[in-house]
Amino acid sequence: QVQLVESGGGSVQAGGSLRLSCVASAAYAMGWFRQAPGKEREFVAAINWSNSRTYYADSVKGRSTISRDNAKITAYLQMNSLKPEDTAVYYCTADQSIGRMRLGGPDYWGQGTQVTVSS
Repeated sequence: QVQLVESGGGSVQAGGSLRLSCVASAAYAMGWFRQAPGKEREFVAAINWSNSRTYYADSVKGRSTISRDNAKITAYLQMNSLKPEDTAVYYCTADQSIGRMRLGGPDYWGQGTQVTVSS
């Protein structure tokens, strides 16, 4: 029932910043996963429905901030101090809770947006 549309990807130099946006059709818990060539999809960050809980992968903790605007049903991922290893396709995701998203995989996925970080 949830449709997700990501935007904000692009190419930046190491140390730069990007802000990803995801417009959703319903106010579920939302998050971000990413997948680089030759690697499995990995969890990046998530935020719950009430905007009171956030969760980050260790690889991005301290450099990334997930937030949401429930009036617009939009989630954001602000990424700073980007590194070449952050290069991946980033997917907006949604599920009933962060727990279900992390443990069982998200029920809903966006199309993905490419982030490329050059050294």
